[in-house]
Amino acid sequence: MNFISFPSTCLITNNQYLLPFSFSCRILCLFLKQQWRHIRGKDNKNKHTINDLTDDVLLHILSFLKAKEAVQTCILSKRWINLWKILPTLTLSSSHFRTSDSFEEFVSQILSLRDGSITIRVLDFQRNYCMEHSLLQRIIKYVVSHNVQHLIMDFPCDINHFPSCFFSCQTLTSLNLSGFHILFGHKLIFPNFLNLPALTSLSLKYFAFQRGDDNVCVEPFSTFKMLNSLIIDCCIVMDAQNLCISSTKLVSFTILMCDCDLETYIGTYFELELYAPCLHTFSFTGLYIPKLFGSKSFLYSIKHLNIHLWCYWNLKSAETSPLLLNWLVELANIESLTVSSNTLEVLSLVPDLLNVELSYLCNLKSLKIKTYLSSSIPDGMIDLLIQNSPSAKVDILQDIIR
Repeated sequence: MNFISFPSTCLITNNQYLLPFSFSCRILCLFLKQQWRHIRGKDNKNKHTINDLTDDVLLHILSFLKAKEAVQTCILSKRWINLWKILPTLTLSSSHFRTSDSFEEFVSQILSLRDGSITIRVLDFQRNYCMEHSLLQRIIKYVVSHNVQHLIMDFPCDINHFPSCFFSCQTLTSLNLSGFHILFGHKLIFPNFLNLPALTSLSLKYFAFQRGDDNVCVEPFSTFKMLNSLIIDCCIVMDAQNLCISSTKLVSFTILMCDCDLETYIGTYFELELYAPCLHTFSFTGLYIPKLFGSKSFLYSIKHLNIHLWCYWNLKSAETSPLLLNWLVELANIESLTVSSNTLEVLSLVPDLLNVELSYLCNLKSLKIKTYLSSSIPDGMIDLLIQNSPSAKVDILQDIIR
């Protein structure tokens, strides 16, 4: 009897399916039964079954499960035996495996047994630890050869160890990568030579950016001509003070600065040089406000601004408060503003702020303020922000997580 063994998951034979059902699979079965009773109740003359659903519907349902759980559905009926093999969405997570070896064996068999004629639209790889370069390379080669569109690698992985085929992937539209936190002392350099012509969305966490051989500034995203969404989370800039972002199609830009001592960890704080005439939404989180440089076009294109300063009581709050005010003055066309109460406390440090009549925020339609248990909104700050847009809607949001 031929069989394939999935460690800690299931035993697949050509006429037997033995596995412990996960909680998610049990919930899925209950949901399907409930929905099908509802459908059958509308027309008792027709005896429908779950198996009458099209492949597209069933695959859409399976796409919400992790790969291990999707494989487990093979025991539901003959209709489900091979469905997991044609899933266009793969979520490979190590969270349900006891050992690294069992997870890696599972991943290896998934790639071997999957229907190779089916495109992979999404690969979401979730892992609690590093992995062998050989398996990582095999995974990347596999998804690139199967026209992957969305790639999420939620574990410390060195992109410089990816196979060469990845660096010029023609189908990739969304990329989400994570490196090592700076506190671990290991810097992963984001390469300057990527050629991903279809890339529209990029999210990077714990990477370091450095100048190219012929560049005087750090400009890591200039080759992504179609980029419209960019997230930079706890990254650092090496060999320069400015991070240059030049993109004619960039619409949304989110940046979260490192929450650590700037003098101890060089590169964690940098200034922003923007050339993004279509930038519509700008979100910033950090300890201090950076200076903004670049073309003036982005100052007028931004409509939605989100600012969250982590801490009010730090030595440089007084230094950053004028920069914060300058942002609000220069970003003249914003229609919605979301700020934390910490941010308003920093802004209140500007000398004589409430006694000055300011000509800014004239187009404001929405003001949202996130408050925390340990902070409050300084007196007069709301009136200050809406003085030139008195009809703006004001929402005070309670946020437990700081």
